[in-house]
Amino acid sequence: MRVAIAGAHGQVATRLARLLLDRGDDVIGLIRNPRHAEDLRAVGVVPEVCDLEHATVDQIATAVSGNDAIVFAAGAGPGSDAARKLTMDRDGAIKLLDATTSNACHYVMLSGIGVENPPDSDDVFAVYLRAKAEADAAVIASDCDWTIVRPGRLTDDPGTGRVRVDAAPFRGEISRDDLAALLAGVLHDPRAEHHILYVNGGAEPIDQALEAALTGAS
Repeated sequence: MRVAIAGAHGQVATRLARLLLDRGDDVIGLIRNPRHAEDLRAVGVVPEVCDLEHATVDQIATAVSGNDAIVFAAGAGPGSDAARKLTMDRDGAIKLLDATTSNACHYVMLSGIGVENPPDSDDVFAVYLRAKAEADAAVIASDCDWTIVRPGRLTDDPGTGRVRVDAAPFRGEISRDDLAALLAGVLHDPRAEHHILYVNGGAEPIDQALEAALTGAS
C-alpha cells in the first residue's frame, strides 16, 4: 500500500509512518517546512513539500497522486490563533479531501472527541472544534471512501497496545503510540470505510477492539 500522510512531521504521524514502513508500505510525507524533509528521509519516508494552507487543490492533487490512502494528521498547532484553525484545520483538510476525491483513494481524518457537538463561544479551542466539525462534515458528504477517527486527550505515555473503540463518543485519553497503531489498522481494513470511530485507552488489544467495532457497525 502507498500512503500519504499530511502533517508528516507531527508526533502521531511520525509514529504512524514507522508502523506502516514496518508493514512494508510506501509512505509519502506531506510537509510545509522543507527543513523537515531530511528527518523524513532518515526513517524511509519520501518527503513532499506541500503547504495545504496556500497550495491549490490541483497542486495538492499532484502531490498525492498515485496513493492508495491519505491521512490528514496535520493541524495549525496548539499555539496558533483562531484564524489558522480555519485556514489549516478546516480549509487545509477540505482542500486535501477535494484532491483525494480526484484521486479516488481512502481518506482517513484524524479528528477528536468534542467535534460532534462543538461549543458556540469565540475562544480558540471552540473555534478549533467547529473548524474540525466542518471538515468532518465535508468528509462525510464527499464521494470518497473515508474514515474519521476521534480520540480523546493524547499523551506521550508508552503504548499499551490496548484501546477501546466505539461508534459513540466517550471521554478518556490515549497514548500517541496506541493511536498511531489504531490508525495503521484502520488503513489496512476496508471495513473501516464510512465509519466514525471514537477511541481511547482501554482493555482490548488494538486489533481485537477494531475488529469488534467494525463487526458491530457492519
